[in-house]
Amino acid sequence: MKNMTAIAIATPGGPEVLTPVTIPVPVPKAGELLVKVRAAGVNRPDVLQRQGGYPPPPGAPETPGLEIAGEVVALGEGARRFEAGDRVCALVPGGGYAEFAVVHEDNALPVPPGLSFVEAAAIPETFFTVWTNVFDRGRLKEGETLLVHGGSSGIGTTAIMLGKAFGAVVAVTAGSEDKCQACRELGADLAINYRDRDFVEALAEKGLRPDVILDMVGGDYVARNLKAANMHGRIVMIAFQKGSRVDVDWLPIMLKRLTFTGSTLRPRSVAEKAEIARALERKVWPLFGADMLKPIIFRTFPLKEAAAAHALMETSEHIGKIVLVNG
Repeated sequence: MKNMTAIAIATPGGPEVLTPVTIPVPVPKAGELLVKVRAAGVNRPDVLQRQGGYPPPPGAPETPGLEIAGEVVALGEGARRFEAGDRVCALVPGGGYAEFAVVHEDNALPVPPGLSFVEAAAIPETFFTVWTNVFDRGRLKEGETLLVHGGSSGIGTTAIMLGKAFGAVVAVTAGSEDKCQACRELGADLAINYRDRDFVEALAEKGLRPDVILDMVGGDYVARNLKAANMHGRIVMIAFQKGSRVDVDWLPIMLKRLTFTGSTLRPRSVAEKAEIARALERKVWPLFGADMLKPIIFRTFPLKEAAAAHALMETSEHIGKIVLVNG
């Protein structure tokens, strides 16, 4: 097959600008795999790219999509970790919304035993993000308290499951009682409806002082995170849905000896992402085999209905992941 269907961004704008197009099937370079994409996860960075605010890094496909699952169909020169026919899931810098995608073999992982392609496609972006930010940068340890903002999102549900799997107390914020209940069912020890309660007060009532805070909100949450954090706490920013420019008193950083940090994932090198992949394979993949982890799928859409998938994501009604399906 020389050509394939992919989703293009006709021009920056709303979900309707996502358009199915026919483009050439990519050719794997040295160390890369060509994967027949069976499913592709939908993520907030895809929305930002569609809106014109998050361009792909140099050399990455213009087609959106950061995580895929499917079968290896061809190998680039020197690629040895997988063989044709292997089931893989992978973190890609772009190009996931397509029938075929290329990925460096070091950024791919075997599909965990017992998982479907849809479930596997919901893993890479969220698990890579949570691992590198909560466990690497945040240094979360057994017995500590983790606070996750946006607990019902794909990132949030993953953070709940991983936090509990590694022995943390997990508190979350979410925007409705239904979402809070879904978080509790996943294992959250405390779920706070941020529309009804101030999360700083709710945490204090329960005697919880977060050691690690994973924040994708920003804005006025920045000062409130500083207030809520435990001594020697670590606050990790991964997005700024309420804005990245804030007027804040930084004195709590000194008084509590806090660490305030953050990161992005997409622009990192193949080698950096490979380090995360190997850590996940060693420390997290066995938990799938032990039935301790299960990606939360909210809804699937055919690839050609990517616009509808984005429209749903923008409502924020979903709990867990939205996934595009091929075939």
